[in-house]
This record gives sequence, C-alpha cells and structure tokens, in this order.
Amino acid sequence: MHEISVAQEIFRIVHQYVPDPKPNTVKSVKVSIGKLSNVLKDSLTFCFDAITSDTPLKGTRLDIIELPVKIQCASCNEVAEIDEPVFVCPNCGENQIIVISGTELKVDEIELFDENQFVSALQSRDREEQ
Repeated sequence: MHEISVAQEIFRIVHQYVPDPKPNTVKSVKVSIGKLSNVLKDSLTFCFDAITSDTPLKGTRLDIIELPVKIQCASCNEVAEIDEPVFVCPNCGENQIIVISGTELKVDEIELFDENQFVSALQSRDREEQ
C-alpha cells in the first residue's frame, strides 16, 4: 500500500505552501492522479485522513481528479484517450504508441478558508523562490 507515502508527500507539500497552518485553515487539497499511477482513490483518502487526524489539517478535504490515459501513435501521430489496457492506436490499429498522459500524480490546488492567508502563503513562497 503505497498510498500512505503518497498521502505523506501531499501533507508535506501542503506544509511547504502553508508552513504553519492553524486549525480549520486548509479547506481542501485538489490532487490529479493518472489512471496508470496505481493509486486507489479510497485508500489515498483514508491515509490522508489518518495522517491529518491529530494535526491542524484535520478535516481537510482531499479532492481527487482522475486523469485519463492518453496515447500518441508513432505511426500516424493520432492522440487519443484509451479506457482499456489495450495499447493500440484507435485510428490505425498500430501498437507503436507513446503514453503521454495517465501516470501523473500532482497537487493542483490548496484551498484555504481565509483568502487573505492564501495570498500571504503564495507571496511568501514566491519570495523564497527568488
């Protein structure tokens, strides 16, 4: 079950952008997960809830967006989404394809209850990166 390590990384990323969260500060965390990432949404949510249960992030909602698998055919350059684990081009039937999407796992957004804190968190992050 690698969802626990993924949940820990999400927790670390939230703390990177909101270094000292107060209780009820972070409303939700939006995460994009590709279908090929082998992450179970329910398990990830359970692990995230367990990790945050005794922290100021308790009650933070984890919004998970599942990203489709996209391929590009090396023969005809067709880009297509595929649902089944059959890696062939739906246009020409060739199996010389490149997976261009579906393995992602990223934090897209951290939503806070107080908009002013969100602005100051982003401003302090931008100052640190300069």
